[in-house]
Amino acid sequence: MTDHILPQPRPVAALWSHLWRKEKPWLAFALIVLALTTLDPAQLGPSFAKVTGALVSIAPFLAASILIAAGAGATGADNLIAKAFTGAPAMMIAMGALAGGLSPFCSCGVIPLIAALLAIGVPLAPVMAFWLASPLMDPSMFVLTAGVLGLEFAIAKTLIAVGMGLLGGTVVHLLMTRGALADPLREGIGNGGCGGARLRNPQPPVWTFWHDPARVAKFRSEAVKTFLFLLKWLSLAFLLESLMLAYVPAELVTQTLGGNGLLPIVLATLVGVPAYFNGYAALPLIGTLMEQGMQPGAGMAFLVAGGVTSLPAAIAVWALVRIRVFALYLAISLGGAFAMGLIFHLWTLL
Repeated sequence: MTDHILPQPRPVAALWSHLWRKEKPWLAFALIVLALTTLDPAQLGPSFAKVTGALVSIAPFLAASILIAAGAGATGADNLIAKAFTGAPAMMIAMGALAGGLSPFCSCGVIPLIAALLAIGVPLAPVMAFWLASPLMDPSMFVLTAGVLGLEFAIAKTLIAVGMGLLGGTVVHLLMTRGALADPLREGIGNGGCGGARLRNPQPPVWTFWHDPARVAKFRSEAVKTFLFLLKWLSLAFLLESLMLAYVPAELVTQTLGGNGLLPIVLATLVGVPAYFNGYAALPLIGTLMEQGMQPGAGMAFLVAGGVTSLPAAIAVWALVRIRVFALYLAISLGGAFAMGLIFHLWTLL
């Protein structure tokens, strides 16, 4: 009697199924490259140069976050780190916002650190405070902003960075006290399966974990998993950013953000998300627009909205957190950017 043998999936179909379920970023990356090869092969070189250069520029932050996440899990220090963030919520949120406003992270460089913090169980509220404040200001950005747009603008943007962090952290905390936003991370991310590590009874960490083969294996697996996850999403994000730089004329941004009144602040908030490419590169653009008559409030709204939710950063956030957290992140970013731009506009009128 002949045994019934179930048909095996064809290799191509099996590969496509795996890519669709597990590797959507690489699949999207490959399809974009294929489209460029067909439609505009001359853009392939600049796009790959952009992706490579951007990855190299954030490599120190990427390496640090991988070592933090993998080392915390291997030594058992993740419980201690998470427990350190279990103090008074207001203090934790304030510290997150202040640390973010002073840290030297860009909107993409902060993503690996955020992934490490959430993965080891740091509460979402102080992480969100750090998350929103960090990309907006750092010491070198302050100096350059003061030189291009003036000291008043630089000081205001610093205060706004901290204010954005406080706003986001407070909103998240209030929602979480009502039972919302549990398990913020997507499944399969980080040490606790994307929900973030749960606080357990902390055991003394084993700092010399390399003497324990099991801990070494855990360190290696976590490091590889974190690296591959961040690499695929950031590569896609930087590839899309390169296409925007190539195909979205700077003149279009200039024409859109000109004018006076409330409408330019609204438009600057919305345009800042897709049109914002780099915090340093955006400063001369805003300086030119302000010289042409754009109100400072619209310039501030553009810098705040773009700094927090630029396309690469938004894609990386999407990869990390669940949809409801991502939607809240966008709402706080856009609403806060508009509010801060309006407040700064009213301040300049005094």
